[in-house]
Amino acid sequence: MPLYECVLIARNDVTQQQVDAIADAIAVQLDTDNGVDTGASVKKREYWGLRSLAYRVKKNRKGHYLLLGIDTKPAALTEMERQLGLNEDVLRFLTIRVDAIDEAPSAILSRKSDDRERGFRGPKPSGRFDSGRKRGYDDREEFRARDESERDTGGFRGRDHGGVEE
Repeated sequence: MPLYECVLIARNDVTQQQVDAIADAIAVQLDTDNGVDTGASVKKREYWGLRSLAYRVKKNRKGHYLLLGIDTKPAALTEMERQLGLNEDVLRFLTIRVDAIDEAPSAILSRKSDDRERGFRGPKPSGRFDSGRKRGYDDREEFRARDESERDTGGFRGRDHGGVEE
């Protein structure tokens, strides 16, 4: 039978147990088609966790990601996709045909473990592009230029205090 990988995204309102229940329902549906054992099975199941979406999908900003490795006939796969489309908790799903189901953890899970191993990297810099010196409101460049010109002229700008030019 052909091999497929299916990634589905469930709403962030549901719990991880409900996402697992969706995967269990898919497995039961694939195993028994109209009461007949089809021999189809879910070979791999990975829960990737609650992750941010690239854009809002049906008013959701986050979703539970689940990867399924499936060994089934195309007719049963079509029925599975129909059931996923009817399920209100499933935001999106994508199924592709693959040559082999890899038993190793996917790239998503292996990247998560790499992030945890990095550990402490030292203190963060104090400013984005600064050397660490905090600047106040009067320390901006245009104020420094104005202050320097006033020091050169002694604070006199061409008028005396009475408003009459000399």
